[in-house]
Formats: sequence, structure tokens, C-alpha cells
Amino acid sequence: MLEWGDIGSAWGVNRSIAQIHALLYAQARPMTAEEIAAILGLARSNISTSLKELQSWQLIHKAPVRGDRRDHFVAESDLWQMALRIAQGRRTREIDPARNTLSRCLSEAEADTALAPESHARLKEMHAFVSQLSDWYEEMLTLPPAKLKRLISLGRRIARLVS
Repeated sequence: MLEWGDIGSAWGVNRSIAQIHALLYAQARPMTAEEIAAILGLARSNISTSLKELQSWQLIHKAPVRGDRRDHFVAESDLWQMALRIAQGRRTREIDPARNTLSRCLSEAEADTALAPESHARLKEMHAFVSQLSDWYEEMLTLPPAKLKRLISLGRRIARLVS
């Protein structure tokens, strides 16, 4: 679990969130926040905040356990669904806001006669790049996992052909 925390940190994910996700994914059984805290040695408040974050990404969900009124959590077990949810979350939290900000900046730049033409051109190029990336994300997120797998496989072969 500690190693997964390191990987998560490298991807910009809070270490404890990554550790909790790894634990729930590896356990494959519903766990309470108290169990998670005991195993990982993290503060209960940290566990609670991290569980809410993982739920907002739809990477974990509550799972009822008969005879126990406490909240139990399990991780999404389908790796493709996890990857798609992470990609959608990244797009929503990072790419779309960048695209919107660049659109506003570009609109203001077009009205600014004092702006150097090179600056305007670079801003326009950056907006086009982020828009293209956002559009690509949208297309990839709508593909069924089987088609996405085939596309990834084809992409490697196509990359070798155009090299």
C-alpha cells in the first residue's frame, strides 16, 4: 500500500488517498473507516476526507454489510472503469477549466490591440491544443472498453508506421 501511495504522489494524488484506494482494491471485501485507519496507521479524520474524495471520483462506493450499521467501502474492481473514471475526472477538473480559461484569455486578447501578434498566436495555438485534447478525451470516454483496448493496440502499430 505504501508503494501505491508513492505512485499516487507521482501522479498528483494525495498519498493517503492512493493508499486507501490500493487497500480497498486489494482487499476485495467491504471495509469500515476504522479498519482502514488501523491497517494504514492514518488518522480517522484523514480517512474520512480521503473516502469522500474517492467517492467523488466514483472509485469506491458504500457497500452494505448485513447486521452492521457502519459504513463499509469497496473499490471499483474493473480496471477499465477505474481508468475511464479517472480520465473523466481529470478532464473535468483540469482540462475543461484550462480550456475555458484559455477561451476567455483568447477573447480578451483579440480585443487587446497592444498585445504582440506573437503572443496572440501562441495563445491561439495553446487554446487549439487544449481544445483538441478535450475533444479527444470526450471521444475516448464514450468508447466501450473493448473498442478502446483495440484502439490502443492499433495506436502502437500506427505509431511505428508513421515513425
